[in-house]
Amino acid sequence: MNSEFTIAVHSLVFLAYLPERMASSEMIAHNVGTHSARIRKVMSSLRRSGFVDTREGSGGGYRLTIDPKSVTLADIYRVLAHGSLIPSWCSGDPGMDCVVGSNMNEVMQGIFCSAEKQLEGYFKDITIEDVLKQIRACQ
Repeated sequence: MNSEFTIAVHSLVFLAYLPERMASSEMIAHNVGTHSARIRKVMSSLRRSGFVDTREGSGGGYRLTIDPKSVTLADIYRVLAHGSLIPSWCSGDPGMDCVVGSNMNEVMQGIFCSAEKQLEGYFKDITIEDVLKQIRACQ
């Protein structure tokens, strides 16, 4: 799992929490606890996918364009983290003269793909609004 997913969820929940559903990258970065350049990178992906819009100039920033009750963590995961459970390297070599070594990579790929599908299935039942409700319950 990559940190962009967590940053995206946090940012969208923060925007959903705000009365005007709008904030600058600096405000979001302060709330998330990261650099505003990193927020702008993540928000750029969210903007391209239609989750947020931007307003330039004084008083500008990112504005939530989606209904927090309808966007799921699976939607966000597909945009920012799809495939991140699958490691970039796996042990074994298909050309090995050993049943374990020659098949490990293919078997592990199947395991990781299955795990990712299950994770997405779990995420599809959690909306941005659900996360915000859990946060409000912590007060």
